[in-house]
Amino acid sequence: MKTVLNEIKPSREESMVLKRAADHFTNKLNRELKNARAIIGGSVAKNTFLKGDHDIDIFVQFDKEKYKSKDLSKILHSKLKAVFKKTSKISGLHKIHGSRDYFQIRQDPFTFEIIPILKIAKAEEAKNITDISPLHTEWVSGWIKQHNHLADEIRLAKAFCKANKLYGAESYIRGFSGYTLEILTIAHNSFENLMKAASRWKSGIRVDVQNHGVKKLNKSKVSPLIAIDPVQSDRNTAAALSGKKFNEFVELAKKFLHNPSPEFFRQTKFDLEGIKSASILRVIPLKGKEDIVGAKLIKCMEYIHKKLKEEGYEVTEHDWYWDDKEAYFWYFVKEKNLPLEKKHYGPPVKEKKHLDEFMKIYSHYPIKKDGLRVYVELKRRHTNINHFLEDLIEKEGYIREKVRNIDVL
Repeated sequence: MKTVLNEIKPSREESMVLKRAADHFTNKLNRELKNARAIIGGSVAKNTFLKGDHDIDIFVQFDKEKYKSKDLSKILHSKLKAVFKKTSKISGLHKIHGSRDYFQIRQDPFTFEIIPILKIAKAEEAKNITDISPLHTEWVSGWIKQHNHLADEIRLAKAFCKANKLYGAESYIRGFSGYTLEILTIAHNSFENLMKAASRWKSGIRVDVQNHGVKKLNKSKVSPLIAIDPVQSDRNTAAALSGKKFNEFVELAKKFLHNPSPEFFRQTKFDLEGIKSASILRVIPLKGKEDIVGAKLIKCMEYIHKKLKEEGYEVTEHDWYWDDKEAYFWYFVKEKNLPLEKKHYGPPVKEKKHLDEFMKIYSHYPIKKDGLRVYVELKRRHTNINHFLEDLIEKEGYIREKVRNIDVL
């Protein structure tokens, strides 16, 4: 794993530059704050960030008793404007809407996310899930201080999931959050041990590193993997994980153990040339919060997939790619050109009422029988897949609601 760590672990210089930037930012903010305190959080505070990852989480803690009923986002917004209005090196102060609004500031090459929270001593005191974040940092950091090797083992787990599109708990990904991977790695003491355990996982596996011993969780918190939050015993940190991503992780663990190649940790660069035999759509996403925009892109891609199947195209593979500016959907099909006529099936023969209605609607067509169902042969509007897609995106309001622009390449 030394080769992999050389590729994914930030150098001492990169770590120092990142931490210096985080310290400078929090110190500047704390000079303006009177009844709150900015602290560094996330993977930077835990020292589990990857090479080239320059996103820095800053939590602004407000006194719980004094501010529990106040609009923390509004208060923080005014403070941030006061602090950074004269700074020319930042590119905008953006409000990100969520269960409690937070803020983003770009200061190349860094992106700061500033989250207002209540200062709490235990999870039960939280008014919002983000209030618990410093407790997560404290728990992970405590383990790493006692067992230094865990920081790099966690990096391996994160890089493995990122390279295989399994990283992120957002609704459009439904993979593993960074915190869940930290818990899993700590629970198994190394990345390799995690792979050995994961290769044997079945749906419903439970990981309870603090031995909370919770017997039941709310149905909304149940997923194929139940990773009990060490600081909040009634929370499953892997609640967002889909069955598909869980199964992919298990299969990848088996493959890795069979052949532990560095390729498992290397992200494949998106290349249009590599998918040129597919039908490709270039998409300009809507503006907004990443999670919401991403969810709309996924819905749009799957809607088009459904329409292709309904039209008679046999889709063998479909996927997508999204960067900051644009997205691509692609669909591999067995045949790009279909016959002029297609079978349009009606109800089963035994459903006389529905059968009569079908025959009335299609009275000008020969009614044919296929087993227990009837059908008519209709002419397709388009026989070529790209012509079909062009017509679909022009006429379907559902697609236009989900994206700013979409074109067939």
